[in-house]
Amino acid sequence: MAYFEDLNGKNILITGGSKGLGYDIAKAFAIHGARVTITGRQETFLEESVARLKEIQKECSYIVADMQDVNSVYAMVDEAVKRMGGLDILINNAGVNFPKSALEVTEEDWDQIIDTNLKGLFFCSQRAGKHMIPQRKGKVINIVSQMAFVGYFKRAAYCSSKGGAVQLTKALAIEWAEHQINVNAVAPTFVETDMTKKMFDDHHFYEDVLSRIPLGQLARPADVTGAVLFLASDLANFITGETIKVDGGWTAI
Repeated sequence: MAYFEDLNGKNILITGGSKGLGYDIAKAFAIHGARVTITGRQETFLEESVARLKEIQKECSYIVADMQDVNSVYAMVDEAVKRMGGLDILINNAGVNFPKSALEVTEEDWDQIIDTNLKGLFFCSQRAGKHMIPQRKGKVINIVSQMAFVGYFKRAAYCSSKGGAVQLTKALAIEWAEHQINVNAVAPTFVETDMTKKMFDDHHFYEDVLSRIPLGQLARPADVTGAVLFLASDLANFITGETIKVDGGWTAI
């Protein structure tokens, strides 16, 4: 049996898909023959990423969208459905964080984090649900964080947004189960990407993070992508409302 072969020909929408983890997920779906539409705010990065994706799967494209703008989110989902001819799987990957101590977080910081990581995720899922419910099938996969389950320094707003996203995952799973739509989440620990390298230049921070991960290393993008592919595939058809933690054991302690 060839695992993930059922992903061939599926229509996939990935928010925040131009860089880092989002791009790795998009590339994996393209390798498995899926049509992939990625979204983001910066067209230059989207163009570059789609050019690489098209070398693998020609039916890949991008849409510029702002997750903090509900009308932009609605238009993005509708355009993706029109462009691909349907929507089978939504990956809510877009997210932001501004590490600050709780006493330094401004209202603007709070709003940007919550509006992107939670509000944007909800309204993107809502719009996708309106397309999936009539077809009585679909999967929504939210990229959350281990910070939904544990606290950490300088992440008050971020932890709040990701904790909310885990509860939202459960709520949507319950509401949409009767329509045969699965809603799940993947919660990574810190992932080693080109975008996080600068953060780990802080040796004290890097050592503190490693000390909390029993497996003794950062996650790789492929570790997270594997969980996403599993949830997107027929192997996970009877799983809904769950969050898979890809954290090397951090939250098990």
